[in-house]
Amino acid sequence: MDTRTIRRTSVTLPALNASGFHLSHVTSLDGGRGRLAEFQYGDADLRDLDLVDAHLLDGRITGLKARRTRLEKLRVDSVEFIGCDLPSLWWSDSKISRAAFRDCRFMGATLEDITLDNVLFEDCKFDYSSLARVRATGPVIFSGCSLRETTFIAADLGAVLIDDCDLRLTEFEGGQCRGLDLRGNDLSGLRGLASLKQVVIGRSQTLQLAEALTAELDVTFGEDRDGE
Repeated sequence: MDTRTIRRTSVTLPALNASGFHLSHVTSLDGGRGRLAEFQYGDADLRDLDLVDAHLLDGRITGLKARRTRLEKLRVDSVEFIGCDLPSLWWSDSKISRAAFRDCRFMGATLEDITLDNVLFEDCKFDYSSLARVRATGPVIFSGCSLRETTFIAADLGAVLIDDCDLRLTEFEGGQCRGLDLRGNDLSGLRGLASLKQVVIGRSQTLQLAEALTAELDVTFGEDRDGE
């Protein structure tokens, strides 16, 4: 069984190379009757991609591009997404289990009411995105991702590890962050620190959080005012 482990967090990955698996090439993600299994789909350049009430099982999606993407009530089990570019993605009311997203671009995405369980995001871009009421019921890893100006709203991130990511102006609004592992990142650009109660950090990151708090409170240093 393939896994990705960083510190104490381990994510179980799709086992698509295991014996007995044969992925069939398909020309559409609409598998009929809402279910598509043991498939390979890639190198598609679409104007619109809409999937509603569908189930993707045991598959690999590579090089997919879509100008507008709407995914709703989508169940994803044991699927790899590699090199996909889905700007303005809107993904809601879905569950993602044992999935890996690598080198994908989700700039300006909106993710709402999504449950994550054993999911890896590696070298992905989520800049300017909104993740609302996202719930990690199993381990989730963000590794080497860009989360610049991304907002987590009322999210349950207790089973999440974020490592070596760009967190400039990343904001947390409410939610549950107890146990969220933020080691291995520069935290000086974070926003919404009041929501980060009981997260896990390294001792060397304490000064970074102090810098973030100083910026968030928009404080004025006395010596600067005295010199006016």
